[in-house]
Amino acid sequence: MKYETIRLETKGNIGYVTINRPDKLNALNAKAKSELKEVFEDIKNNATVFVVILTGAGEKSFVAGTDIAELTGLGTETGKTFAENGQSVFNLIENLGKPVIAAVNGYALGGGCELAIACHIRIASENARFGQPEVNLGIIPGYGGTQRFARLIGKGRAMELILTGDAIDAQEALRIGLVSKVVPQSELMRTAEEMAQKIASKGQIAVRLAVKAINMTQETNLTDGLALEASLFGVCCGSEDFKEGTKAFLEKRKPVFKNK
Repeated sequence: MKYETIRLETKGNIGYVTINRPDKLNALNAKAKSELKEVFEDIKNNATVFVVILTGAGEKSFVAGTDIAELTGLGTETGKTFAENGQSVFNLIENLGKPVIAAVNGYALGGGCELAIACHIRIASENARFGQPEVNLGIIPGYGGTQRFARLIGKGRAMELILTGDAIDAQEALRIGLVSKVVPQSELMRTAEEMAQKIASKGQIAVRLAVKAINMTQETNLTDGLALEASLFGVCCGSEDFKEGTKAFLEKRKPVFKNK
């Protein structure tokens, strides 16, 4: 299917999703959010895609934020609906059941930062910048930023960045744990692909259940989280992949997973 604001490609077991509005620094308008949701719903149901790399077109911007023109005229109820619509897209990405790697090239501000932190892993180019500048417009982050940011980097630092609206560079993002790696722009996609290929080579039942268990740390207490972990561990032990993985280890060879 052809999209107006999104490019979708697949190579092997990796899906590549590119937000393609470089003339607008890949800002998210209503069309882009709608197509992003459609693309990820398709990927969720595509059994051949194991890992996704999400990036923005060009070298200046991952996603510079929400299209500000679409914010004008919002009121109390329409603003709530606007935020809920964006949250539904980002919730889909976070709960996709497949790892999503954000290859952050340039600006990731506002909705773009929220999109990056809805992904499971973030790799940044050296020119990347992250921030939640919504207070400069008299609003707060509405696509999950107040919730995911605090869980990811801690309440205190999230408070500082959201309340001041300040942006941070890639090295600071690495220091506070917002991103996993910082690489030169020219190496960004190669680094993301190498990580995606490594994840895709593992048993996908284990990958999917690990993502589920880790995501639940944000929603449950330790006791319930450990109970879930034990249950999912049991599911893995009942799989053919577990038998193949342990057998391959003992035979000192690479496992051949069938994801069953």
